Order: sequence, then C-alpha cells, then structure tokens
Amino acid sequence: MGLASLALAGCAPSHSYPPLATVPYVDLTRYQGRWYEIARLPMWFQRGCLQSQADYQILDPATVAVTNSCVTEDGGQKMATGRATVVDPETRAKLEVVFDNWFSRLFPSVARGDYWVLYLDPDYTVAVVGQPSREYLWILSRTSTLDDARYAEIVALCERLGFPTGELVRFAPSPSPP
Repeated sequence: MGLASLALAGCAPSHSYPPLATVPYVDLTRYQGRWYEIARLPMWFQRGCLQSQADYQILDPATVAVTNSCVTEDGGQKMATGRATVVDPETRAKLEVVFDNWFSRLFPSVARGDYWVLYLDPDYTVAVVGQPSREYLWILSRTSTLDDARYAEIVALCERLGFPTGELVRFAPSPSPP
C-alpha cells in the first residue's frame, strides 16, 4: 500500500519498459485523507495484511504526513508512520517516502521509496500508485470496495503500464464491527 511499503523501492526492473509517466498534476489538498487498498502486488513488508488503508495529511506545500495501517491475518493491527516529500514540484505526482522506523534511522539514504501517482480519477476517488521498477503497485480507492468492471479497467491500465497484473492480490473489505 502506498507509502509504508516503499522503503526498498529502488530495485532494478526485471523487464525493459518505457519510462513510467505520472499524472499531469496532483492537487495534494484533494489527495489528502483516507485511501483504501483495493489491490497490490505482493511484497514482504505487507505480509500478513488483509487490507490496508493510508491516511495522508498535508504538513506544508511539499510534505505529507503518512499513516498506513492494516488488519492482519490473525486479527491484529500493523501501523507505520512517515513523511512523503514532493520531488517533482511541477506535477506534484512524484513523491519520496521515508518511514519512521528502525531501518530508516539505521540506513537513512537507503530507506527511501518512490511514490508515483500513475493514475488519478478526476474526482479523486480512485488512484494507481507505483514506482519505476514496476515491482510495487497499489490500486487505491476512497471507498473500501471497487466494482468488478471498474477494477478490470484499472487492472488493464496497469497491465499497459508494464506491471505484472497477474500477480495482483485483490482484497475484500474488512467486515464492519457490529
């Protein structure tokens, strides 16, 4: 899911694809708030998470506070906090994320990850986030579900971008408390 998982996102691509393009512009004021993970490529740092959510809050024009959380397979909770910094001020669609954990304190120059907004609905309800090596990908929504037809459209877009969509893990929403 978005930002917490990008600490090691600098790996080299396994295939040769054209460079990824981001959306032309992200209004971070509209982007902030809660996003639900609809699907992601499998990754070790989100192992055990059934469905994650990310909360983004603007700290200043170029910095966003990030809180990622998930319910785990055993019913527990995982949480990670960090900051995303805009690295492309023209589009504001490329950010670099650093999480506040032991790894980032021990290896500050290594524990940074790309957070590129590759697709964003005009109404800011669905987003696709990834990074240049195409090893990390998240399909995000403002709601915890995405209908099958819309999901298929977004997956087809991700496939055209060169992501291994056959490996996507789609999540059902967590049950609501009674």
